[in-house]
Amino acid sequence: MFVKLVETISVWVIPLMIGLIPLWALYKKVPLYDTFIKGAKEGLGVGLRIIPYLVAILVAIGMFRASGAIDLLAQVLSPVLNLIGMPADVLPLAIIKPLSGSGALGITSEIANQHGGDSYMARLAAVMTGSSETTLYVIAVYFGAVGVTRLRHALIAGLVADVAGLLAALFISQIMFL
Repeated sequence: MFVKLVETISVWVIPLMIGLIPLWALYKKVPLYDTFIKGAKEGLGVGLRIIPYLVAILVAIGMFRASGAIDLLAQVLSPVLNLIGMPADVLPLAIIKPLSGSGALGITSEIANQHGGDSYMARLAAVMTGSSETTLYVIAVYFGAVGVTRLRHALIAGLVADVAGLLAALFISQIMFL
């Protein structure tokens, strides 16, 4: 029953948002097209400013994956992961996700190809991919783009939220898919 409810909601959420947001803007008398164009112009400017930060973080991620450090860490931590019911195969995803969304998507794709798209592992990887943020990427790129130099509590809060999201994804996946 719970699974059916989630499936029904997930089918209708995005179409409803796509329809309701423009209707709300019209109700508030927001010039929809002009606002969209203004936002697109600002987005291009931000895109140009963040390119150096983006290149730096992507090079770092590539080096981290190519070094084999992720696989070594998965082997070392597998006894701890077994205690919480987390398969060691998804640890690389949990490590990469705070660094890179595209890297996490690549690992999720590898897991789905290796275990099958309808397997528990693939479903867990998909839920984990959507349950956390690319915290280090956001800090490096967006904080750098606007000139924030003191992170204060942003890094710790973001990483704690990532861990909470990943644990919640594990818990929910165990309930729904096992």
